[in-house]
Amino acid sequence: MPKALFIDAQGGEYELDVPVGQTLMEAATDAMLDGIIGECGGVMSCATCHVYVDQNWLGKLQPADDIEESMLDVAREPKDNSRLSCQITMSEELDGIVVHMPRSQF
Repeated sequence: MPKALFIDAQGGEYELDVPVGQTLMEAATDAMLDGIIGECGGVMSCATCHVYVDQNWLGKLQPADDIEESMLDVAREPKDNSRLSCQITMSEELDGIVVHMPRSQF
């Protein structure tokens, strides 16, 4: 099963098994990972699943659409590599993806 590595703001690392087809937000909330809230359940209306995608993985993702870009504008401390984890669907190609969680989602 593909894996994703979540790194929190203090450097703690959490490797999760993520089934193909599941979003990173779903995997994180299923594992009750602190730092990913996913308040809206993945419908892009809250930005509480915001992550920073490691630069080595950005090119493997589909570009953010206009709605995701709008939500990232309201995320706390957005960066060029910010994405909503509800919009990153696990695939075999993403096995090993590394994402960093912000200090806070609010």
